[in-house]
Amino acid sequence: MADSIFEKKSIGDVYEEIQKQYLSDNRPWIIGFSGGKDSTCLAQLVWNALSKLDKEKRQKRVYIISSDTLVESPQIAQRITNNLDNIEKAAKKADLPIGTNLLRPPTSDTFWVRLLGLGYPAPTVMFRWCTDMLKINNADRFIKDKVSEYGEAIVLLGMRKSESISRHQTMNLYKIENSLLSKHSKFAQTYVYTPLEDFTAEDVWNYLLQNKNPWGEENRDLLALYQDANASECPLVVDTSTPSCGGGRFGCWTCTVVEKQNYLTNMADKGEKWMEVLDVLRNKLKDTQNAEMWEEVREKKRRSGRIQLKSNKSICKDEKCGKLNDAGKTICDDCGGPLTTYTPGPYKMDFRKKFLRELLEGQKKVQEMKGDPNLELILEEEIHEIQRIWRMEQGDWQNSAYEIYNDVMGEHLAIEKEDIGGFGGTEQKLLMQVCQKRNVPYQLVSTLLNLEFEYQGASKHSKINDKIKSELNKEWRDYEDPEKLKEILGELAKDKEILDSVKPGEKKDTKETLLEKIEKEKNGENRPDVIKNFQNKIAKLEEEDEV
Repeated sequence: MADSIFEKKSIGDVYEEIQKQYLSDNRPWIIGFSGGKDSTCLAQLVWNALSKLDKEKRQKRVYIISSDTLVESPQIAQRITNNLDNIEKAAKKADLPIGTNLLRPPTSDTFWVRLLGLGYPAPTVMFRWCTDMLKINNADRFIKDKVSEYGEAIVLLGMRKSESISRHQTMNLYKIENSLLSKHSKFAQTYVYTPLEDFTAEDVWNYLLQNKNPWGEENRDLLALYQDANASECPLVVDTSTPSCGGGRFGCWTCTVVEKQNYLTNMADKGEKWMEVLDVLRNKLKDTQNAEMWEEVREKKRRSGRIQLKSNKSICKDEKCGKLNDAGKTICDDCGGPLTTYTPGPYKMDFRKKFLRELLEGQKKVQEMKGDPNLELILEEEIHEIQRIWRMEQGDWQNSAYEIYNDVMGEHLAIEKEDIGGFGGTEQKLLMQVCQKRNVPYQLVSTLLNLEFEYQGASKHSKINDKIKSELNKEWRDYEDPEKLKEILGELAKDKEILDSVKPGEKKDTKETLLEKIEKEKNGENRPDVIKNFQNKIAKLEEEDEV
C-alpha cells in the first residue's frame, strides 16, 4: 500500500506548490472535471491555493472543463451541471479567475447517432470508439483553441500514480526532468500538471471530508454516492457508522465495455428503481456482442460496402477462443463454438428501428417513474440526424425514426427538412416494386437518387462522380442467399491468397498482426506508450473500415 502524502508534506506545502506553479508563467490552466472524487479534490485544492494569493496575483485564467457525453446517468449528469453552475457563481463572488465549460460532442458524433444512425456496434475493449468521440475529442478541441489563443497551455488532471502500475508508468514516461510538468502525449505547446500524483485514495477522501467544499457542494454527498454505487470495500472508513464504499468510477449508463454495469444495479437496489430501465436497455446492447447474435443483428458487409474476409480459413466467433479451423467447417474443433470467415458489419436496420423504439419506450417509462417529463435519454436533434442518415444511406423515405417517435411519445416530431424532394413512403414502395421487377438492388438506386438531390446545383461534378463510383464499387449482390454468399467468400479468399503472397516487408499491419504485437510487448518490455500506439492503430483501422 502506498504511503500517505501527508506523511511527507503538509496541506500548506501542497498549496504552496500549486501557487508556485501558478505564478511561474502566464500559460492558462485547464482542469479536467468529471465530478468524481479525484477531480473534485483537484479543483478544490486549486481553488483554496489561489484564494490564499493576493488579488493582484490572481491574473492567470483557469478553465474548468467537463464532458457531457449525453449518455451519462441522468443523476450524475445533473450533479456535474449543478457543480459547474455553483463553481461559476462562487468564483465570481470570490473574485477568482475561474470559469467553467460544459463540452458536448457534435450531433453527428453522439452515441445514439453513431450506434442507431450509422449502425456502429456497441463498444468493446478493442473497438472503444465512444471514448474519443464523446469525451476526448471535445476536450482536445477546447485545448487546441486555448493553445491557439495563448500560444501554450497547461492541463491539470486528477491522476494518481497509486491507481495502477500502468498509470504510474505512463505518468513517468512523459515527465520533464527537474519540473513538475509533463509533456502532453498529443499536442505540442501543451503540458500536463498532476498535483494529486502522489495522493492515495485515502488522502483524497481525507482532504474532501476535512475541508469544506468552497462552491457549496457537500462532499459527504459525494461519498454517499460512491457508497450507493459500489458494493466493494471502502477506501476510507470515516467512522463505525459509515457503510462500506468502493473506489468505483461513474461512466456512461450505456457502457458495454464492462461485463456488467454495477452502478446501475446497485443504485436500483438502493431504491432508484427507474435505473432498472437503463440497466435493461444497456444489457440488450451488451447481448449483441455475443457471436450467436451476429446473424440476427449485424450486416455481413461493412460500412465500406464490402464483405471483409478475416481469413481464408474459418475463425471461431468465441473471443476467448478465436482458433483457426479448416475452411468449410461450421463448428470449432477446440471449443465447439460457431465459426465465421468474415468480419460482421454494422447493425441491421431492423435492429436499429427496434432498439430506437425500445429506447423511447424506456425514456417514457423513466419520465413517468421520476415524475420528470423533461428527462431525455435521446435528444430530438439526435432523432433528426438519425432520420437524415437513414434517408440518405438506407433509402428510408417513409421517415421511420419520426414514425417511431410519434407512435411511442404520442407527439408529432416535425420533419426539419425534406432531404429528397418530398419523396415519402408511397414513392419508396413504388421504387421497391420497380427495382424488384427489374432485378436491381433497391438500396443502390435509392442511394444514387439521394446523391442526385444532395448535389443538386453543385458547380463541380468531381465529388458526385467519386461518390457514385464508391457506391457502384460496393457489394450489391444478394449475400443473404447462402449460395451467393459462398461464391462471394470464395472470391475474397482468392484475393486474400494473392495478398498473402506479398513479401512480409511489403505488407501493412492488420488488426490480427497488431494484436500479436501487443501480446509480445506485454510479455516483453511492456511499454505502455508502445502498446497504446498499437491500440490506436487498431482503432484507426476499424475507423477506416467504418464498421
